Amino acid sequence: MRYTVFLEPLKEAGFEGFYYAHIPTLGLTTHGQGVEGALSAARDLATVWVAERISHGEPAPRESHTLIGEVELTDAVHGA
Repeated sequence: MRYTVFLEPLKEAGFEGFYYAHIPTLGLTTHGQGVEGALSAARDLATVWVAERISHGEPAPRESHTLIGEVELTDAVHGA
């Protein structure tokens, strides 16, 4: 089973080199040191979360086709 993970660097003092790891299909977010640390934390969290659902007789969520898009906010930035 595979899930898409979005990685984003933390921008807080004391957390240099750490990344957030977002798993949109599961609605989960965690963090870890470096990309590999964040992916490892995401894998661990998703494993426990999916196992918990299955233990309660619920299905594991299946990821559909993932698209990534962007929006540009020119009016909001220049109009403020």
